[in-house]
Amino acid sequence: MVRNLVFGLALCLSLLAAASGRADDPAALYAELLRAAVTDGRVDYNTLKAREGQLDAFLAAQAAVDPSVLDPNSQIAFYSNLYNAATLKLVLTRYPGIRSIKDAGSLFTSPWKQPFIHLAGRVVSLDDIEHGILRSRFHDPRIHFAVNCASQSCPPLAAVPYAGPTLDAALDAAARNFINDPRNTAFNDGTLRVSRIFDWYADDFGGEAGVWDFLRRYANPDLARRMDAAPSRKLAYQAYDWSLNGQ
Repeated sequence: MVRNLVFGLALCLSLLAAASGRADDPAALYAELLRAAVTDGRVDYNTLKAREGQLDAFLAAQAAVDPSVLDPNSQIAFYSNLYNAATLKLVLTRYPGIRSIKDAGSLFTSPWKQPFIHLAGRVVSLDDIEHGILRSRFHDPRIHFAVNCASQSCPPLAAVPYAGPTLDAALDAAARNFINDPRNTAFNDGTLRVSRIFDWYADDFGGEAGVWDFLRRYANPDLARRMDAAPSRKLAYQAYDWSLNGQ
């Protein structure tokens, strides 16, 4: 009996300690927030709005980090998480009266060029993070599938934050999932129709030939077979749907 009481008390203390740890850890709270609000890459913005304080705490914690002391994979994870969290925050500034992230811009400034993200003593924009840091420093085209622009045609928002030790596998999975979704990659009359991302950022993949090779590397067996049998390596690019990625 006494042993059972001691075990029960120890279990309760362990659970309380874990809960306290989560309450004091913005990264853990952000991970919880993603699990609660993101399903299959789509965002429940009502849930997100109700728990906006967790998002704010995470962004405030990230602002105090010096990313330069991190290893390269941890830097990519840090900046990708910051970009995605800041994008969610930008949407929430207009939610629920927003149908597209483009509505978060102004007459003179696109939403991606607005400086509102606090980073190591500076205030930067989404473009600063994506183009000025992630693309220009790391030269990894898989980054395009890690950052989410809150739109239907964007690569889906991951429900788990990125982390340095697991980054390589996570980026591979993000690229593979996006490419093998028939909404993003499909043959039409012998021509492979792909996301406009591969047009806008073709140079990141090594040009159009590099795009094809990248797609083939991550293609599932059925898509790979069709690519190998295609009469040409010609690509066509789909229209981009900028409507909000809500559930």
